[in-house]
Amino acid sequence: MSKNITLKAEVRDIVGKKVAKFRKENKIPAVMYGNKIACQNLWLNDLDFSRVFSKAGESALVELEVGKEKHSVLIHELQHDHRSGKVSHVDFFQVNMKEEVETEIPLEFVGESAAVKAHGGVLIKNIDAVSVKCLPANLPEKFVIDLSKLETFEDHITVADLKISDLVEILLEDETVIALVAAPRTESEMEGLTQKVEEDVTKVAGVVKEVKPVEEKKK
Repeated sequence: MSKNITLKAEVRDIVGKKVAKFRKENKIPAVMYGNKIACQNLWLNDLDFSRVFSKAGESALVELEVGKEKHSVLIHELQHDHRSGKVSHVDFFQVNMKEEVETEIPLEFVGESAAVKAHGGVLIKNIDAVSVKCLPANLPEKFVIDLSKLETFEDHITVADLKISDLVEILLEDETVIALVAAPRTESEMEGLTQKVEEDVTKVAGVVKEVKPVEEKKK
């Protein structure tokens, strides 16, 4: 279960292109919807939101304070300014604490694989998040993946290896591979990858070889 994360917001009555000038005042326009409530436009302080998002991401519950009211929400979608890369708009989804939700929980990779360190293997991470279904209050903040368990090239970490509460349903097959270590390529394999193959382009379908015209001899 994730820790209690709170964020304050103000009601926003300005919409459309007029919000642009307020972004320069460190305000982010946002909207909250879901769970039988009317869509509500909001303002966020960009610094406060950045701190909350670094903790919550899009999987942890956030207690959104709007005036005297408090709403349990998930950060549903972000928009970014294509020039600055800063967050330009936030969507919040208010959840019903008595109804299950489906979302993705991020994976945090820790430790070091002996197959990489001692045997020169290549670490392969197949997924970086796991889809789950549960009540909002039971949402995990993250799943920690210990890479030290990958001691040989035959070892794999799968969904079945995750430490999961009985209150959380994983929406992936147990056999889904999360991480493994591939053996390093041999010298002959590397040579095969770097070897250049020359080919006459005239043998490729649709390609016509250019022929220089023969100059007439001067009389």
